[in-house]
Amino acid sequence: MTTSTDSCEISIEVATDYVREQSEPDIDRYVFAYTITIANHGALPARLLSRHWVITDANGKVQEVNGDGVVGEQPHLNPGESFRYSSGAVLETPVGAMQGRYFMQVDGGADFYAPIPPFTLAVPGVLH
Repeated sequence: MTTSTDSCEISIEVATDYVREQSEPDIDRYVFAYTITIANHGALPARLLSRHWVITDANGKVQEVNGDGVVGEQPHLNPGESFRYSSGAVLETPVGAMQGRYFMQVDGGADFYAPIPPFTLAVPGVLH
């Protein structure tokens, strides 16, 4: 997904993985890893200041996560640069979804939100 505002164009790509060795299905613990790539395709530099996640499991249980930056950083992206990081989520069901947004700021300019489109977390073979 790509977000544009005031000559700043941010794209966000997500890849997910089920972490079998850390999961314990017998006690409803399913661990997922995700890797996010944030790219600045616009004309202006921007910094990621904070994040907001909404994580929903198959039972409808919702977790919200807010915080400064990502993985302890507030990456600054010049035009043409990207930043990639990995993190994880723990669910009580073998299927769930995440979505959210990054709060960003153009250098010397406007604040804006870059939406993170919904993506699925699923144990392989659970979804058809």
